[in-house]
Amino acid sequence: MAGIRVTEVDWQWPRNGAAHHTQEYPGPELVVRRGQMFTLVLELNRPLDSKDTLIFTVETGPQASEALGTKAMFTTSELEVGDAWTAARAAQKGNTVTIHITSPPDAVIGRYGLSARLSSRRRHSDRKLGEFVLLFNPWCPEDDVFLASEEERQEYVLNDSGIIFRGVEKRIRAQGWNFGQFEEDILNICLSILDRSPSHQNDPATDTSHRHDPVYVTRIISAMVNSNNDRGVVQGQWQGKYGGGTSPLHWRGSVAILHKWFKGRFKPVKYGQCWVFAGVMCTVLRCLGIATRIVSNFNSAHDTDRSLSVDKYVDSFGRTLEDLTEDSMWNFHVWNESWFARQDLGPSYNGWQVLDATPQEESEGVFRCGPASVTAIREGDVHLAHDGPFVFAEVNADYITWLWNEDDSRERVYSDTKKIGRCISTKAVGSDSRVDITGLYKYPEGSRKERQVYSKAVRKLFGVEASGRRARVRRGGGRGLWREDLLEPATKPSITGKFKVLEPPMLGHDLKLALSLTNLTSRAQRVRVNLSCATILYTRRPVAEILRESHPVRLGPEEEKKIPITISYSQYKEDLTEDKKILLAAMCLVTKGEKLLVEKDITLEDFITIKVLGPAMVGVAVVVEVLVVNPLLEKVEDGMLMVEGSGLLQGQLTIDVPSLEPQERALVQFHITPSKSGLRQLQVDFVSPQFSDIKGFVIINVATAK
Repeated sequence: MAGIRVTEVDWQWPRNGAAHHTQEYPGPELVVRRGQMFTLVLELNRPLDSKDTLIFTVETGPQASEALGTKAMFTTSELEVGDAWTAARAAQKGNTVTIHITSPPDAVIGRYGLSARLSSRRRHSDRKLGEFVLLFNPWCPEDDVFLASEEERQEYVLNDSGIIFRGVEKRIRAQGWNFGQFEEDILNICLSILDRSPSHQNDPATDTSHRHDPVYVTRIISAMVNSNNDRGVVQGQWQGKYGGGTSPLHWRGSVAILHKWFKGRFKPVKYGQCWVFAGVMCTVLRCLGIATRIVSNFNSAHDTDRSLSVDKYVDSFGRTLEDLTEDSMWNFHVWNESWFARQDLGPSYNGWQVLDATPQEESEGVFRCGPASVTAIREGDVHLAHDGPFVFAEVNADYITWLWNEDDSRERVYSDTKKIGRCISTKAVGSDSRVDITGLYKYPEGSRKERQVYSKAVRKLFGVEASGRRARVRRGGGRGLWREDLLEPATKPSITGKFKVLEPPMLGHDLKLALSLTNLTSRAQRVRVNLSCATILYTRRPVAEILRESHPVRLGPEEEKKIPITISYSQYKEDLTEDKKILLAAMCLVTKGEKLLVEKDITLEDFITIKVLGPAMVGVAVVVEVLVVNPLLEKVEDGMLMVEGSGLLQGQLTIDVPSLEPQERALVQFHITPSKSGLRQLQVDFVSPQFSDIKGFVIINVATAK
């Protein structure tokens, strides 16, 4: 009988894509998920008879071996086994045979080669059938990344756009982000990120063998999305100067960044800040099949010395002393959560895991963070892998203000305006609304349970008991604190103070505020108010001082007084950063030596509206109308709209905006032709050299063509 050979392979893309929720990947290889059967149809040069057995080989990575779990050989005659690769002959018609192949739910993910031979022809070499990509499988109950809710799988794995929450605690703003995990070449680039990691470069065979484990894979990605220790994807920049690169605020999604990194031969892309790192990591992990979401923490602590306190040093005008202040509290910080089991910690810690690619502190010698179990953070189990103390501090640290005197002495200043870890937010499943998930990270502020958890964390970190929620262990540091005592809180002063915004703070307009001071006692008091104002980055790092003045104030018994403050546009326009943030500080020095620091973070507002004029349908052009407003009190020329949206247009669209007189409005129209159905996000930014980007987005429900 003539030798049998495979003459053609039908990878059954539509059938497998629908079954594995991978039909959005553009190819060219078949993309399937582990722990689930996929189908091949083989065309042979003659029919198989009942005695013929096909032997298949799959292998991934260099030096693939069965011992490492990166190679497997299996036949169509073996019984199906849950933890091994299997093949079954499903149907045969003439020379055509249908094969079902199933991978184990803990298989290594990545690009596989598949080959086959007939068992009766032992000397016959394997026939290469081609390549396919195997991903994690949130639909498979035996996979560590299994997520039970179909609505959550649609949101956290398949949604190719999302929302990042930025701003300040009292004024949270939504920004659209195009993840684009199904765009051309993105899957290939995500696999390249794994291959470019130092772990793979040093020992490729062993590294590949660990890619069955989501803990390992996510930790590698956390390090590789930033460029600090490797030729990772994004280079961070927090100085407000973006020469030779792109401002972090100009990115509208991950696709352009990943393409630029890949086409530039793995040269880090300039520049990113926290939401950019989180957006890119969300793209990569969703692309690889791990349910991932973006989380924003407002008033986020960056605790450099693991003391569970953020120590800020100020002068007599409340201005931050940069050379003394090592810790910081960012207006907001953005990270990721991914959903998977923690086989290394036990089932109590399964579920959401914090991952943070922003390079803040080293973890085991590398700038990365996580995965840290959200449950472990809430319960104070900060000793568990990975990076629990840093994440715990981000949401739980105390914000302590020190007045640094000219004689180099220091004293605690009362400041009750800042609480760390507020309004922890993520996008809702299936809608654009914001969901507050603070309760997943910590128990209610001031509750008995919260105090118990805090004491437990202190005990785990320092081996000592904390007497009460607000007591803090101090460790040796650069400020001469070579002792381990417990800090007493600053004395609460006999006055209160609060900044009040009198008119909405609009970009291009004067700011009108008042400092309201109230005497809490029945005796008159004298107060010296030292007022300062600076433009800042979102990390609260001061950029330029724009106001400094001092006021003597006499407060009668239980009297409230308002000190008016006006900051003109001309005062701030030259020094305003793209974050559009201003920090006001008032150091109030009371007669008896009491000190009160009052702070207010302001984000300047802007305006853009986007409308789709008519129903949107695949393959049919539809008009989009954008209303823009010149926010300034001067003429704006050279304005542009920058438009992006996966499934709505190819790449980016640039549209000129006519010159606008001060405060003038304009309607700008353009066409888009959707290529994919379903809910799609269109981003439109109004860009001008005279002000930072005004960002907007709209969700469009695209129908399939009739």
